[in-house]
Amino acid sequence: MLRTRLITAAIALPLLLAGVIFAPVGAFTIFIGIATAWGLFEVVVMNEPRRGQLWLILLCGALPAITLLTCGPGPWLAPLAVIVALCALTLRVGIEGPCHANVWTRVLGTLGVGVLFPYLAFLRNGPHGVAIVILMFLIVVASDSGAYFAGRSLGRIKLLPKVSPKKTLEGAVGGLAASVIAGLVLRPMLTPNLGNRQMIALAVVVAALAQVGDLANSAVKRIAGVKDSGWIFPGHGGLLDRTCSLVFPAVFTYYYFY
Repeated sequence: MLRTRLITAAIALPLLLAGVIFAPVGAFTIFIGIATAWGLFEVVVMNEPRRGQLWLILLCGALPAITLLTCGPGPWLAPLAVIVALCALTLRVGIEGPCHANVWTRVLGTLGVGVLFPYLAFLRNGPHGVAIVILMFLIVVASDSGAYFAGRSLGRIKLLPKVSPKKTLEGAVGGLAASVIAGLVLRPMLTPNLGNRQMIALAVVVAALAQVGDLANSAVKRIAGVKDSGWIFPGHGGLLDRTCSLVFPAVFTYYYFY
């Protein structure tokens, strides 16, 4: 399993980085559109909706995705409402345990893909977007790594065990600290016009949203009763498993800079 994970990462990460750096604006938008469609497919497969619900779920995901990718980002209230709703669902699962999947939980999972995924394209295609995306991605990687090592060595207090049993409060704090350090180190190279205080604020919020996004994906999977969202990345799970810690930060980072 470890060998499979390493091989998959060794192939996928360079390809993704090359796409972020070199792909033309239109090509990258199409790539995110394809990724969004695959994310919607994973939501449908996870939840196994009845035929009557299937069209509603696809409509709630596909319509906003097509509109956003065609017309560009709108007011920040729409993605904020989706993020808040997913956070509320995660908190509910964390307190009460997984609820039964219904049309509303399925629609919410679909909105999380259709409304939030396009912001990965908006962020990268904006002014200095390549540097900003790389900065955000590395802050998220630092958050994941810091949370893993801090949680493994110091973790005692469970964060939301009914959502993700292994995540701890100490790990979350370690992830925030690692993100701040990474942001301050990367600032002169990627966003030199950003002050240290601004970078600290950005890193803290991006890291927090990355952890919340990861928990939200876990909550959606708990409700659906699955371990992974899909199989597209051998050893790593599905597309949603690999992007859940990026989509919340992408929305915030977009409005932070633009």
